[in-house]
Amino acid sequence: MQRPEAWPRPHPGEGAAAAQAGGPAPPGRAGEPAGLRLQEPSLYTVKAVFILDNDGHRLLAKYYDDTFPSLKEQMAFEKNVFNKTSRTDSEIAFFGGMTIVYKNSIDLFLYVVGSSHENELMLMSVLTCLFESLSHVLRKNVEKRWLLENMDGAFLVLDEIVDGGVILESDPQQVIQKVNFRADDGSLSEQSVAQVLQSAKEQIKWSLLK
Repeated sequence: MQRPEAWPRPHPGEGAAAAQAGGPAPPGRAGEPAGLRLQEPSLYTVKAVFILDNDGHRLLAKYYDDTFPSLKEQMAFEKNVFNKTSRTDSEIAFFGGMTIVYKNSIDLFLYVVGSSHENELMLMSVLTCLFESLSHVLRKNVEKRWLLENMDGAFLVLDEIVDGGVILESDPQQVIQKVNFRADDGSLSEQSVAQVLQSAKEQIKWSLLK
């Protein structure tokens, strides 16, 4: 399983960035060694992944931090992102202090969200892996009808790519092998499929009620 290497990254407006701007660096916590906050690793690359239909309605979504703690806030964010990106040809957007990469496929919009200082190439690797893995699961029919009929596989694919905001895998072939292994090994029981489908139905219901 491939995991990205952590690297030191200052928070926006803090530490080195503040010094370069000519302002003083913010004081550290009591007992905190000088420069410690500049050494915090950034393994938690992904803040959210979601897929919307051609009308901006949620089909699949996972949030990995508390930036949008409530369903109402998540739905509002998704609507604003859709309105900003659905009529553009770009693949990257900067919105609400976040970096968003996205891709359109027939009647679907796939989004991967990271922080404002996140590496776009890292986020794009997640998006590409998600699309190509879904293309395999959906037999190259990456569209709403086939996604809804294979929602369990879509959730499994996403779980193999990102876990808790950490990128686990960016190679679609590896993702497909792991998904197939879980299915062949009986890890995907009837109960777990039912739970995944119920979760998907709840998400679709809330998107229709908004």
